[in-house]
Amino acid sequence: MIRMPLRAVASLTLALTLVTSAAVAQEDPAPAPQEAAPQQPGALPADQSGPLVVDVTGGISAPMPIAIPAMPTNAVQQTPAGTTDVLGRQLSEIIANDLRNSGLFTPIPPAQLRTVSFPEVTAPAFDYWNGTGAQALVQGFIRANGDGNLTVGCYLYDVSAQTELTRQGFVVPPSDWRRAAHKCADTIYTRLTGEGPYFDSRVVYVSETGPKARRIKRLAIMDQDGANHRFLTNGQSIVLTPRFAPNQQSIVYMSYVDKRPAIYVYDIGSGRQRLVVQNASTTFAPRFSPDGRWILFSMAQGGNTDIYRVSAQGGTPQRLTNAPGIDTGGSYSPDGSRIVFESDRSGGQQIYVMNADGSNQQRISFGGGRYATPVWSPRGDLIAFTKIAGAFRVGIMSPTGGGEKLLTNSWQDEGPSWSPNGRVITFYRSGRGSSGKADLWMVDLTGVNERRIPTPLDGSDPAWGPLRP
Repeated sequence: MIRMPLRAVASLTLALTLVTSAAVAQEDPAPAPQEAAPQQPGALPADQSGPLVVDVTGGISAPMPIAIPAMPTNAVQQTPAGTTDVLGRQLSEIIANDLRNSGLFTPIPPAQLRTVSFPEVTAPAFDYWNGTGAQALVQGFIRANGDGNLTVGCYLYDVSAQTELTRQGFVVPPSDWRRAAHKCADTIYTRLTGEGPYFDSRVVYVSETGPKARRIKRLAIMDQDGANHRFLTNGQSIVLTPRFAPNQQSIVYMSYVDKRPAIYVYDIGSGRQRLVVQNASTTFAPRFSPDGRWILFSMAQGGNTDIYRVSAQGGTPQRLTNAPGIDTGGSYSPDGSRIVFESDRSGGQQIYVMNADGSNQQRISFGGGRYATPVWSPRGDLIAFTKIAGAFRVGIMSPTGGGEKLLTNSWQDEGPSWSPNGRVITFYRSGRGSSGKADLWMVDLTGVNERRIPTPLDGSDPAWGPLRP
């Protein structure tokens, strides 16, 4: 329970607590605010009387104005992460950046916002906020607890209706203070869009340095906004195609150890790695099944490349395809019942789907050009891919091949990977020429909101992990 001045005690009961193990648990839940279902899409109905919602389907011509003032503290205290007053400003900045980067919101610049006192968090000055042009208001607080943890409160208000829409609270160790900000942004995003959260997640990718002909490639991991970046491998062996395990405790990837492509699993906690398939020919393009029991991969034998699966603990691989040519790039559907992959069995790279046991293989791509790197959306409704027709572009289609749509239009965009909520795709973009650098990018399903992800060096082969527990 959060202690606040008496005038606020009755109105403050945190619904969720992020415990020190990073698990989320219920704590004295307050009655959920009544939420009316959206009647019309759009940022806000013209008469200002309907529910406050954001339309995520048609592209945003006018993102929702939202006010996110600095979070006050009940008392300025020193913590291992900094003083609570400074953390309050940083929390608000991260929330604002997350929402701005979604392309759906326009946070009002902090310099145009008044300072919020601690008791005001649960009693907003709506007349003032209405004058800022904000349609939604995010207020919160931070306090240092006696046990060394931090408590962060997060509140969302409809400025016009002068009502509270949702609230959540998070108790975190100081090292996880940024996660509390991402969790708060997820709360706001989910309440206003109806979509699932995705800000509290991580990306693993290949960090690159040096000329294209002699690249040093290392595994690296970071938060989805580029923060908390760290390298996992030293670059002595080239690494490619890293993919998270569903439990996020390990990463499967391909590495050229002893100049032979092979699949390894890297344990994030210990830093240890192990070979997945012993005494095998060239193995590559690995990916975990949704339940984490299997690793899907490709193996080249006798001049033919097929898709196999093997227990995540190792063992004898099971062959799933047997067509002449190259079958690779397998990705499971969210329920694990089907697999999408690419094959040149028809004469050029195209996309196919099959049952998880390898049966019922069917081609689904029939547009001009070639198709590569297919990956199933976590919602199951779409497949992302790389379209090769002169340039390389990232696109989406339905699992039956319909509704093809290209989302990017640069010279070389490839390697898509889905956000946890299936609304955003990360990919990498390479520049022209022998010295052209590669960067990580994101684009939403409208193709309208596109942005670069900051990384300390060049980056490729990104893989977006699930929401963090």
